[in-house]
Amino acid sequence: MANPVERVFRDEGGRVLATLIRLVGDFELAEDALQEALAAAMLQWPNEGVPQNPRAWLVNVGRHKAIDRVRRQASFSEKQKQLEYEIVSEQAAVNDDGEDAGVEDDILRLIFTCCHPALASEAQIALTLRTICGLTTLEISRAFLVPEKTMAQRLVRAKGKIRDAGIPYIVPSRELLAERLDGVLAVVYLIFTEGYAATGGDALVRGELCKEAIRLGRLLAALMPQHPEINALLALMLLHDARRDTRATPDGSIILLEEQDRSRWDKTQIADGLARVEAVLRTPGPPSSYAVQAAIAALHMRVERYEDTDWPQIAGLYQVLLRIHPSPVVELNHAAAVSMVDGPEAALRLVETIAAKGELAGYHLLPALRGDLLRRMERREEAVAAYKEALKLVSLEPERRFLDRRLAELG
Repeated sequence: MANPVERVFRDEGGRVLATLIRLVGDFELAEDALQEALAAAMLQWPNEGVPQNPRAWLVNVGRHKAIDRVRRQASFSEKQKQLEYEIVSEQAAVNDDGEDAGVEDDILRLIFTCCHPALASEAQIALTLRTICGLTTLEISRAFLVPEKTMAQRLVRAKGKIRDAGIPYIVPSRELLAERLDGVLAVVYLIFTEGYAATGGDALVRGELCKEAIRLGRLLAALMPQHPEINALLALMLLHDARRDTRATPDGSIILLEEQDRSRWDKTQIADGLARVEAVLRTPGPPSSYAVQAAIAALHMRVERYEDTDWPQIAGLYQVLLRIHPSPVVELNHAAAVSMVDGPEAALRLVETIAAKGELAGYHLLPALRGDLLRRMERREEAVAAYKEALKLVSLEPERRFLDRRLAELG
């Protein structure tokens, strides 16, 4: 990152914001307080140095900025009393070591708040991307393929609904957990996905988000041990994350799966993930979509050489996944697996069918896969056109460099 403040915000911003939302009880007030705390850090840290615990520093400064803002607005007198009470009663929020004592649970509380059944699923995901992953409204609008103004209105309405309906910022009682579980798991996986393959920027991987999602998965597994889909998701994240350090070169360029140094994969995480997915698959009843995805990941992790990958079984599991959780992205992944079993011609037919539906218009991986299949078929000019189309849509710098490299290889 360009400076320490930006680096801390990227690594810790979601957790700081989650804590501020707990302390002030309002999304927009907490967001404004965080921005003011960051502005203060931009002024102080270059001269005074980065604090020993920058997250706790931002929480404390943001909390006091929120109090100051409320004090300036007389119409919020009751809110002022509430916040001043919290300033006194929450002194334990920052312990003797300067560590925020409540921060470990704040992200989980925020996720359960965002996943309240009163909110539409699109609003749940958008709020999570905004608050926990730190994506801009423009980046979120691109992910949903809607105009930025439309997404901004959705976010405002969602935060207003939480405020006006008095949705509590808590982990709900045990009997209410199950009704929010699907949304919570989707959000945790979304956090991991944003860390594993960032939406935009200069880095392919945001390791702090991967770690945070896995930590939340472990918390949920301990909180609700009777739900196998939690362990399935945790296994999926562990297996993918085990490859994190081998997915990019030191300068950030993409390393494809077939080129990765498997001796550097995290063996401890792989063993944990494999044990969890095997236990889930032995559980009576139909598997969840997370279990099938984890089984696919397990097939990649079990072999020591890329050439030994069991592509027929992977393609078959994608067909199972399509029945459980049909989506155009899963169709695209299935087509990529088919190309390894039946060849690029068969896969290209599937890709053309997906493209004709129009659901992935604007999704750069569709023309990127098409370009790869055409390259393997030695249809050079068409491959170049497909890669150029993908370049127009891509927003992540390492992916842009990868596509440029493919074009250079094609002359």
